[in-house]
Amino acid sequence: MTESGGHGGGGLHAPFDMFGLSGRVAVVTGGLGQLGRQYCRTLAGAGARVAALDLAADEDAVSRAFPDLAGTPACPLGITADVTDKASLEAALARVCEVAGTPDVLINNAALDSPPNAPLEENGPFETYPVESWQRVFEVNAQGVFLCCQVFGGAMAAAGRGSIVNVASIYGLVAPDQSLYQYRRDRGEEFYKPVAYSASKSALYNLTRYLAGYWGRKGVRVNTVTLAGVFNNQDPAFLASYEPRVPLGRMADESDYNGVILFLASDASRYVTGSNLTADGGWTAW
Repeated sequence: MTESGGHGGGGLHAPFDMFGLSGRVAVVTGGLGQLGRQYCRTLAGAGARVAALDLAADEDAVSRAFPDLAGTPACPLGITADVTDKASLEAALARVCEVAGTPDVLINNAALDSPPNAPLEENGPFETYPVESWQRVFEVNAQGVFLCCQVFGGAMAAAGRGSIVNVASIYGLVAPDQSLYQYRRDRGEEFYKPVAYSASKSALYNLTRYLAGYWGRKGVRVNTVTLAGVFNNQDPAFLASYEPRVPLGRMADESDYNGVILFLASDASRYVTGSNLTADGGWTAW
């Protein structure tokens, strides 16, 4: 089948060649985390040379994160980096360029949220939410993405090509449903989903649109993917509240987002920029 329309789209190719990343270089922030590991594997499986950035990404940490890939060409290059420190990111870029070349793909996956077992002040009422917590979350979730786009996206723009995927959340697109946590309040805990995660993730949408317009003529596409909750052995009472709220009836498996990431990273989405792809099991559909 021959492509039609557009500029430079002619020619024959195998149906799934457009998803291939052979010869390309991909950077994943938070690359050793639950979802970061999935994205690294997916991009490597499509042929990319992957760099996994994390706060502690030495050789031992990478071997523990990818035990079956250790010593193989598919094993990600581990780079210790702090997304809130521009000098650290510039050093990481230099290392990526030295080993693999200029990045073609950036997955801004690193993020900070207050865990369910955080101190009371972290998960308490909005009226007493600590400004220090607000600043810390914004420093990672918003400023960290901004800095990564400056450093890695800037290198892509200079090279004239690239794809950036900013990982957002349903709680950046819509407000947290505080009724999900009523079971904790029924237990006597004054628990609320905190404000900073939601507000910081919402900032990514217009950062994405801004950069899509700013870098479009330089061949760099910038998109956002909005994800829902991922199963990670949560409290059964939470699951009983959460899952009926999802049209698909379950939390996401950690591998459910891999296809979305590959689509946005690859030429399969070559005419997609400034967009948000929602992969939430239908959470925002009702």
